[in-house]
Order: sequence, then structure tokens, then C-alpha cells
Amino acid sequence: MKAMIFAAGRGERMRPLTDATPKPLLKVRGRPLIVWHILNLVKASITEIVINHAHLGDQIEAALGDGSQFGAKLFYSREEKALETAGGIAKARALLGEEPFVAVSGDIYTPYFDFEQVKDVLHDKDMWGNPYPADKRDMCWLYMVPNPDWHPDGDFGMTMYTLTNDGAPKWTFGNIGVYRMEMFDRIAAGEYAKLGPLLREYADKKQVGGEVYEGEWHNVGTVQQLDLLNAPLAALAPAAKGVQ
Repeated sequence: MKAMIFAAGRGERMRPLTDATPKPLLKVRGRPLIVWHILNLVKASITEIVINHAHLGDQIEAALGDGSQFGAKLFYSREEKALETAGGIAKARALLGEEPFVAVSGDIYTPYFDFEQVKDVLHDKDMWGNPYPADKRDMCWLYMVPNPDWHPDGDFGMTMYTLTNDGAPKWTFGNIGVYRMEMFDRIAAGEYAKLGPLLREYADKKQVGGEVYEGEWHNVGTVQQLDLLNAPLAALAPAAKGVQ
């Protein structure tokens, strides 16, 4: 299995830090956000990793190189202008190949996520070995997280392991997912396209699977959140929920 790390965002809310440094290279606990993902992917023997970039992308390539320092093989998908998530996947298709792949946002901090679990979540056959019809298979598998304070209404409901656009309670998409490449057949390389509408479309068809991840997870969206994550542990503990 290959992986993709999204690193093309501008990080407007992280300014002025992101005026000089791409957001995925900002450090938490002494290590760039993107490096936490690379090391955790390698730990799960997922070593071929595609990274897309736009804003200050040369810095990302200079810092990470070919990935050998991490035991990985890194490939870069360069975007003149950020193409959003689905557009970034479509542009990187030649690098990713046609098999299911795992993708993660470069600006989340989830130091204990075990990527070993992503390798066998999209099934082509039922428990008796019968192939699923193409329109009945899960097209992607999303890892949800408990709703953080800044997103109290969540994104998707869940019935067993099938995500729904309706229903309660809802959970927040944790920006980690496994996708079949055919999801992106309608998007041309270089086209700007968001992932959200695609996920909603397939959720309506009951073809989005998922589960809840309750380990440590933070979407590093502001300078204050970054500062809290880098504060001494004693200071961070009482404010943990506020920095997700």
C-alpha cells in the first residue's frame, strides 16, 4: 500500500509562521508535523509516500529529501496552485497507482495512530468469499474522531461501520482515510476539486465505511494550538480538549 500526505495548504490561520515556513514543517515536540506521519507510516511498513505541495514546497523537498533518512521513499506532486484534496489526489494519480491508498493531512498531530490498521479495511468480498457488486463495495474508509470544541456538530453519523450524512450522534472526520482510486475518475489531473462533495455522494450510496479513533488527535489550526502542544505537559493536560 502507498500513502499520500497532503501538504499543499497555505495555512492562513497560522500566519505569520506560515509566511516563511510551510505548515507541515512546523514542529510539535521537536519534530515537524509531517515527519510524525512519515515515521508512523514507515513503522507500519508503508514506505512509498507521495507528498503534494504548493506554498513554499521547495522547503518541504529540501527538508525531507528522498526519504531515505526515515527509511521511506518519498515522491513529490508539485502544484503551482493548491488544487484542494480531491484535486491533489487526481494530479498525483500516476505516482499513487490504481490500488487503494491511505491519505492523511500534513497538518494534524496524531502521534500514536497505528497505520497498520489501514491495510485491510476495504473489502472486495464478503465473509463467505463472494465478491461484492461494484456498487455495494465501500469506496473509502474514514477515521472519525470525537467532536472537538471548534466543530461540535461533527460531519457524519454512523450505523455500524457505515457512515451517513444524516443521523445522530455525528463524528468529525479526522483527515485520515483509505480510498479507492476509482473514486476520482471524474477529476482531471490539474483540476481544482474538493473531497467533501465526493464523500457526501458516496455516503448517500452507503459506500463510505469508517470507525472512530479515540487516541490523541489534534488539528493544528492556529498559532495558539501549536503553542499549547509545545507547552510543558503539565500545562497542556487541563487544556487538551481545547486544542483538538
